[in-house]
Amino acid sequence: MAAGGAGPRTFASGEPTENHGSAPPSPALLLVGLRRGAGTPRGGVSLRPRAVVTSSPRASRMAPARLPAALPRAMRLLRFQGPGAGGPRLGLEEEEGGDLVDLSEAEPALPRSMRAFLESGEHGLAAARRALASGRHRLPRAGVRLLAPIDDPEKVICVGLNYRDHCLEQDVKVPKEPLIFSKFPSAIAGPFDDIVHPAESSEVDWEVELAAIVGKTGRHIQESAALEHIVGFTVANDVSARDWQMRRNGRQWLLGKTFDTFCPLGPAIVTKDSVTDVHNLQIRCSVNGQLMQSSSTNQLVFRVPQLIAWVSRFVTLRPGDVLLTGTPPGVGVFRKPPVFLKRGDEVQCEIEELGTICNKVV
Repeated sequence: MAAGGAGPRTFASGEPTENHGSAPPSPALLLVGLRRGAGTPRGGVSLRPRAVVTSSPRASRMAPARLPAALPRAMRLLRFQGPGAGGPRLGLEEEEGGDLVDLSEAEPALPRSMRAFLESGEHGLAAARRALASGRHRLPRAGVRLLAPIDDPEKVICVGLNYRDHCLEQDVKVPKEPLIFSKFPSAIAGPFDDIVHPAESSEVDWEVELAAIVGKTGRHIQESAALEHIVGFTVANDVSARDWQMRRNGRQWLLGKTFDTFCPLGPAIVTKDSVTDVHNLQIRCSVNGQLMQSSSTNQLVFRVPQLIAWVSRFVTLRPGDVLLTGTPPGVGVFRKPPVFLKRGDEVQCEIEELGTICNKVV
């Protein structure tokens, strides 16, 4: 995020968790994890369970009855509005950009709020894994509207000046401690919703960011245990009104950061099991097709575990809390001359393995 006047690679496979169903006839059909899907971006994985057939005599003789189902641990959790007048529902992407699994239909006892779902902990995640592995309750992507994967967090926590190359762009020193500020949750917008250009500002800017989503309550969290408190990651745009951030409101950043629609999120919460290395992902932003920001999360000054440990010294982190981790160089305010968003512009933010959000300015 821009300053206010001075912002071994391994794919997790499914692990046996619970027994479901009776023993299959020989040959035995087992769900055994993930496969790459056609069109999956570099480093990404398809979340479609892969069928493997074994016809060994041992498989035929196996036990009186049940085999453990290998359920996928890697998931892409989301919220969507289906056809008709129903309210928001929880779902999963089969793979990035693929069709959806209607989790609310597959597991009707689950809450329909992502925050409440995350508060249910492993119970909810296990239900989602079963739904993904079932092969049922599918919906074509074209028939739904994707919503922000979480719209009601208790907190949206942000970090400024957290990319080394972004500090260089501003000619400021790399911080010795994380620079923390916040947005109101009312700023959250969906991955393809419009960004409303406020009449009060003439300097609206873009900031692509990696967002970490808290999945487990904690306070005074040790850095070594910090990732245990993260359920996954998503793409964010920390839209910023630079005039209000840098010159107005006593140079307090809050108002310039928290206009309605100033925090597009999505398209999904990609569980940490799905991400090969969250600190080595390509991160990009383009405006009207022109590349403005291009960097890697390996440029982060303070990595996710450090940020979780730091923030939890001051506040209790709770499931659903959103942590925006900072933006790389290329924002509009530091261009020569400065460039700001205008109505009609289209902003696309993309992070490798996580997905793409695209928002029109109106």
